[in-house]
Amino acid sequence: MVSKLGEMLVKAQLITDAQLDEVMKIQRREGGKLGSIVVRSGFCSDQDIVSFLGMQYGVPAADLEQWPPIDAGVIALIPKDLAQRHKVLPLQRTGNVLTLAMSDPTDIFAMDDVRFHTGYNVDPVVSSEMGLARAVEKYYGGASAVRLSDGTVARGTQGAGGASGAGGATTTSPGQNFDAEDEHFDLADLEQELDADAEYDATEDDEDSVNVGSLKRGSEDAPVVKLVNMVLIDAIKRGASDIHIEPYEKTYRIRFRIDGILMEVMRPNLKLKDPLTSRVKILAKLNIAERRLPQDGRIKLRVNMGGKQKVIDYRVSILPTLFGEKIVLRLLDSDKLMLDLTKLGFEQESLDRWDRQISKPYGMVLVTGPTGSGKTNTLYSSIAKLNTVDTNIMTAEDPVEFNFPGINQVQMKEQIGLNFAAALRSFLRQDPNIILVGEIRDFETAEIAIKASLTGHLVLSTLHTNDAPSTINRLMNMGVEPFLVATSVNIICAQRLVRRLCSNCKAVDAHQQPPEALYKVGFTPEEVERGITFYKPVGCEACNKRGYKGRVGLYEVLEMSETLKDMILTGASAIELREQGQKEGMITLRRSGCRKVLDGVTTIEEIIRETVL
Repeated sequence: MVSKLGEMLVKAQLITDAQLDEVMKIQRREGGKLGSIVVRSGFCSDQDIVSFLGMQYGVPAADLEQWPPIDAGVIALIPKDLAQRHKVLPLQRTGNVLTLAMSDPTDIFAMDDVRFHTGYNVDPVVSSEMGLARAVEKYYGGASAVRLSDGTVARGTQGAGGASGAGGATTTSPGQNFDAEDEHFDLADLEQELDADAEYDATEDDEDSVNVGSLKRGSEDAPVVKLVNMVLIDAIKRGASDIHIEPYEKTYRIRFRIDGILMEVMRPNLKLKDPLTSRVKILAKLNIAERRLPQDGRIKLRVNMGGKQKVIDYRVSILPTLFGEKIVLRLLDSDKLMLDLTKLGFEQESLDRWDRQISKPYGMVLVTGPTGSGKTNTLYSSIAKLNTVDTNIMTAEDPVEFNFPGINQVQMKEQIGLNFAAALRSFLRQDPNIILVGEIRDFETAEIAIKASLTGHLVLSTLHTNDAPSTINRLMNMGVEPFLVATSVNIICAQRLVRRLCSNCKAVDAHQQPPEALYKVGFTPEEVERGITFYKPVGCEACNKRGYKGRVGLYEVLEMSETLKDMILTGASAIELREQGQKEGMITLRRSGCRKVLDGVTTIEEIIRETVL
């Protein structure tokens, strides 16, 4: 089928029919965009194509070679990976309108992506593809480079599969060394290699047709090995907590969760879906032929970054979805584990209450919040403080995320009947002082944990509730009697994580909020009258242009008083418990957030995103 652009160029007498036929043959043989091939073949100039497209599409044409220097703040609006992927370049911003240079001004997906990332309306102008590529190289400094090497395994050998890697590729096996400073390749070169080498056929949904040998061979090809290596290392460099590899009907994308926010980093060729999945499964020692059931595994890598050796665990979860298997890798970096309670974000009053209760010889200490809110970190920090030579600490976890010397940690294995309840029963015969239960999920676990706390043991655990007072009702909804809750629970801590403003580039926000809006957020009249200095994210090299770097906790600590215990026995609601807790000095999650804003640690937008009044 003749290209529509080709027909238009012939009609405009920019090229002849014979030239179009020649261009089409080149395109069928080598691929690429027709306009680029026309220019490369010398049939017309780059600027002729741009001017022609501008008239056809009714948008201005921009010659980027003659365009004035673009402001760095405008360039920073669009991430480098997005500009490279869509071949676009921001030129200027006027109000809420962003002028965007594009080689194809009809590409609504690119415009939607830019609109989503920036929050601005897009005003497209057409520019040549080669001119855009040069401009992106100029303003973004080229493609991002990731350096990898094969530490203990010889180059070109396959550590996990036992076969030889293609083209002298860097290959890896679980537990081997990475050197992030040795061999290097850049993302643009890799993507070209993927396009050239990825001759994989999509596997049918019929499970009987799975060819294990084909999957294994595909997973050992050089581009696939390089891609997986690059993703694993790049996630560490960017400070990601999770890697999401997601297949859809017509696209395949990889996202990183950085500081709690998911961001897309690349879209590999859809043909790489099965080989890439198989490669991750081989590294995690999972069954590459099983695609119908969820699988969980682990990858352990020794990484050499900046001359420092570190061990990174990747917790791997594979889930069958409609269009393939979604992979999520949770990064467990012991260097990032903060075990100092004073640095997590507790207000001093809340920290004093928490220290007082975890120092008691018995009772129940509960931490609550959604997945990814830092509950495990708080519990680890607490038992690290209590870990002395005269204390027997036992933990039941699913999974065990970090290893601690001096603490007896048990991994749950539901498939053989080792669950939290079974582990707790065994713990009570092991002469423990302190017991940590990863999560109270059911009545049986709750009942045993409460009985342990009433028989001379300090029990720490987590639940999934929205705030501290509602944890009481959650326990009673599980079937625990009110008198057991009232007598066993010492303290409850609800928490959230919000992004921390980058200390290197944050700036004072000159925009003044009306007092009524600040009251609605949760600031007191005294704070508003005294005047509040707000800060806003700016973006710099230290924070990868995001304006935020790292996260800080918001904490709501409800210490059980005699009044609160009496209210639990009489069936008080969570709202009544909350009101009484505030009377006794409990700082709510929203107020904890407001204090962080007053201290210039975070922004109003962050605390509104994570908390309610």
